[in-house]
Amino acid sequence: MGRIVYLNGEWLPETEAKVSIFDRGYVFADAIYEVTCVLDGKLLDYPGHAARLKRSTDAIGIKLPVDDDGLLALHREIAERNDMREGLIYLQVSRGNPGDRDFMFEKDMAPTFSMFTQKKNVIESASAKKGITVVTLEDLRWGRCDIKTVQLLYPSLAKMEAHDKGADDAWLVKDGFVTEQTSATAYIVTADDVIVTRPLSRVVLPGITRASALEIAARNGFKVEERPFSVDEVKAAKEAFFTSASNFVTPVVAIDGEKIGDGKPGEISLKLRELYIEDRRANAI
Repeated sequence: MGRIVYLNGEWLPETEAKVSIFDRGYVFADAIYEVTCVLDGKLLDYPGHAARLKRSTDAIGIKLPVDDDGLLALHREIAERNDMREGLIYLQVSRGNPGDRDFMFEKDMAPTFSMFTQKKNVIESASAKKGITVVTLEDLRWGRCDIKTVQLLYPSLAKMEAHDKGADDAWLVKDGFVTEQTSATAYIVTADDVIVTRPLSRVVLPGITRASALEIAARNGFKVEERPFSVDEVKAAKEAFFTSASNFVTPVVAIDGEKIGDGKPGEISLKLRELYIEDRRANAI
C-alpha cells in the first residue's frame, strides 16, 4: 500500500490526492513548507517548526486553515496512519486556487493545505559517519531566504552542480562569506574549538535544528560564536559541519577538493550530534 496523505481536510491514498494546475503554489511558487522529523514515533523540535511555519505564512499573508492544536493533531495522526517510527513529515500550504493565472490575488483566498510522510533512517546515517564533501557556489537565491518558501529552484540546481563536480552538496557564498548549505545551516570549528555560524538575517533561514544545536552546545560548555566566516576560514578550520531537521548534525570533511582538518569527521561535530539526538529524543512530543 502507498502512503496516506492529507489534503484540504481529507485523508487520501497518495494516488488520489489532486491539486489544481491553477494553484498558486504550482504557478508562482506562492507557498510555504515545513519539515518535521519523527523519531520513535514522536515529533522532534515540533514547537520550533510550528512557530516558523506561522512566521513564514504571516510574512507572505497566507492564513493557516488550522489552529495550533489542530496542527499538532494532524502531525500525530499522519505519523500514526503511515506507521511512521522514523522519518519526516512534509507540510505545504499555498495561497490556493484563484481559478485562473493572475499575478494579483485576493487576500482572503482559501489556501491549499497538504501533508505527506517520508520514511528515512535518520539515526543510522552514512553521511554522519563519514562526513560529506562540498563545493562553493555563488548564492543567487532571492533576498528573503529567512522565509521558508517552496522557491527552491536555485538550491536544487546548486545541489545538482555540486554532484556534477563530484561533491555531495554546495556551500553558498555571498560577498566572500558563506551563507548556507543548499538546504541546511553551515558551521565551522576554529583551531581553538569555537563553533562558528552565520548570525540570523534575511540571507539565511532561521534553522530550527540550528537553534537547538546552538543551545545544546552552549549548555554543554562549547564556545559558540555567531558571525560571518569566509571560505578561507573554512579551509583553515579544524572541523566543519551542517545542521538540518533531516540530518541533525553532520560533519563536512572537504571543501572545493581540500580537506578540512584531517579530512575526517571531527570530534566536536560528532559529540554535538550525539548530544543533539539524546536531548531532542528526550524532549520529543
